[in-house]
Amino acid sequence: MAVKIRLQRKGRKKNPFYHIVIADARSPRDGRFIERIGSYNPMTKPATIEIDRDKAFDWLSKGAQPTDTVRAILRFKGVYYKKHLMRGVQKGAMTPEDAEQKYEQWVEAKEAKVAARAAKTVEEIRAFHAAVAGTPPPKEAVVIPAVEVAAPEAVAEAKVEAEAEAPVTEETTVTEAEATTAGEEEE
Repeated sequence: MAVKIRLQRKGRKKNPFYHIVIADARSPRDGRFIERIGSYNPMTKPATIEIDRDKAFDWLSKGAQPTDTVRAILRFKGVYYKKHLMRGVQKGAMTPEDAEQKYEQWVEAKEAKVAARAAKTVEEIRAFHAAVAGTPPPKEAVVIPAVEVAAPEAVAEAKVEAEAEAPVTEETTVTEAEATTAGEEEE
């Protein structure tokens, strides 16, 4: 009997979620199945994937063929990495303890990465809701530095001192009539 690991669609119209099932290849998509090993909800951000890794590995080692989407899910969840490590154990490249330790480290790192992504998404959603909530953001208080205003007597004294210190120059004033006659003579 050919066994497949595939998705079984559930949910309502335009809002699907899937059960990850082990089923006979000849049975209908949403029909009879042998065992349910997890669920997949692509509507959340990031997608929610719950799967029993040990059962999935067991069925893969028995020869069950996953569909393309399920293969990507199993790779994301580390089932294929575990299969890779167990082949190394079978060939004698490493001990089962080393393989299990590497696998646990990989799973912890992957789950931390997914948790960070989920937290980032929650923060983005919170910021979006704050932006479109309709309440204006609080305005920052604008601080205008106070300008020192000098007394009028001090300003007058400063002008007198500046005039006293400036060198005296002779001012000549040219009237418009003289300027126009001087311009005509040059031509």
